[in-house]
Amino acid sequence: MIKQIWTSFRSLPGWVQIWVAFVLVPVNMASLYFYQEPGGILITFLANIGMMLNMPVIVMDRGFSKAMALPHLIPWTILVGILVFNRPESVDNYSIYLWVLLVIDVVSLAFDYPDAIKWIKGDRKPAGA
Repeated sequence: MIKQIWTSFRSLPGWVQIWVAFVLVPVNMASLYFYQEPGGILITFLANIGMMLNMPVIVMDRGFSKAMALPHLIPWTILVGILVFNRPESVDNYSIYLWVLLVIDVVSLAFDYPDAIKWIKGDRKPAGA
């Protein structure tokens, strides 16, 4: 199973592999560093729950499928709303981080909504299958 998941990940376009491994996951996980900041616990929860819920999807599909977009939709849409309309008071590194998190999750959602629609319409094969 681990080999199937790894093969699926490696069959994704190179830029997607880089995006996921070196941008999307690290930026959302970095919220753990700021959990004590204003609004930090909620931001940490919303930033990470979508990724955590992807683990069962990856295991069930034995790879990376468009179903992985679904767990992002609600928490990251709420997170983006908070960061746009109700941003916690912040200074210095936390303020910069919130802007980076906002941009990264907006970009991710721009891919996730179309992928979710494709999955709903029947595009359910994992990458590399």
